[in-house]
Amino acid sequence: MPPRTVAERVSRPAQPSASTAPVTPPTTPAASATETERELVARLLADEPAAWREFDAKYSRVVLGCIHRILSRFTRVAGSHDVDEIYARFCLQLLANDKRKLRAFDPERGNKLSSWLGLLASHAAYDYLRTLRRDAALEPLPEIERLSSSEASPYELSLLHERARIAAKIMSQLSERDREFVQLYFGEGLEPEEVATEMGISVKTVYSKKHKITARLEGLLLGARRAA
Repeated sequence: MPPRTVAERVSRPAQPSASTAPVTPPTTPAASATETERELVARLLADEPAAWREFDAKYSRVVLGCIHRILSRFTRVAGSHDVDEIYARFCLQLLANDKRKLRAFDPERGNKLSSWLGLLASHAAYDYLRTLRRDAALEPLPEIERLSSSEASPYELSLLHERARIAAKIMSQLSERDREFVQLYFGEGLEPEEVATEMGISVKTVYSKKHKITARLEGLLLGARRAA
């Protein structure tokens, strides 16, 4: 075979070497676990019986462990017989409101499903102890107040997020002028005279605008709730 010319050598495309070939990064165990948890939650929301059996097998011990740890601090008013009651309430809370608490789980925030469920189980245990406290025959439980968190629960955070979404949607349907009025009157709490000065309108117009915008906001809110 005759040797190749210089032109043939230049025109021939270079073969990619092993060092320049694209390398697909391996899937990390953490990413794989997150995807597995995401898929399990999706199957639970779809009411797959196999998913609920898997859920019970994987996470019931975590949930029961959290309940036991909390009840162990209040042995004078609660015992092991209360564990099953709290676990049943915990499961009912997961199913309530179209499984809202399950839908609130977001692995993108760095939460593991086991940690999320443990937090919900702890809240369920404290809620149960508070119901016992309301019984006049039982002693006060000051430790509950000391141990309970002042931060919003996952359910409360989810509810606040939903309300903010609805409010933003409603405000987007108002004109820029009406949004300014809402901010001054309802947001900053200015007096009608101050709103009139800020917007360059009469006080009479402020009252008229207030009634019109309030009626419209109520209508938009009702429509948003029906669509939700």
